[in-house]
Amino acid sequence: MRLVINRSQADRKGVFGGHKGVAFTLSTRVEFTEEESQLLEHYRLWDYSVMTQGGVPVTLRSMASGDTQTLDDVETLLSNEGVVKRSLDKIPQLFEVLRSFGGSEVVDYPRLRVDADL
Repeated sequence: MRLVINRSQADRKGVFGGHKGVAFTLSTRVEFTEEESQLLEHYRLWDYSVMTQGGVPVTLRSMASGDTQTLDDVETLLSNEGVVKRSLDKIPQLFEVLRSFGGSEVVDYPRLRVDADL
């Protein structure tokens, strides 16, 4: 899995050509490997909700299609970019679990990294 981020900016012009500030654009798209795409298809997880944006669920399918936002300031751009990154942080573990079906897991105790587990 790979997250592709594109950032751009453009000057805003007023009705009479005056400078009205800058508009920032954040585009994100997730690329899945062939194996990951097959797992999502097999387990019907393309509509798995990763986060919500404005009360609307954002799914793996919509993230693969890509999203573009035009924002008024860099702080919001950075914040929204961080939300996307954090929401995808849990997806590698999802793939790990999907790959494990049909096998077994062995956990030795005492576990050393309990705080890192979900």
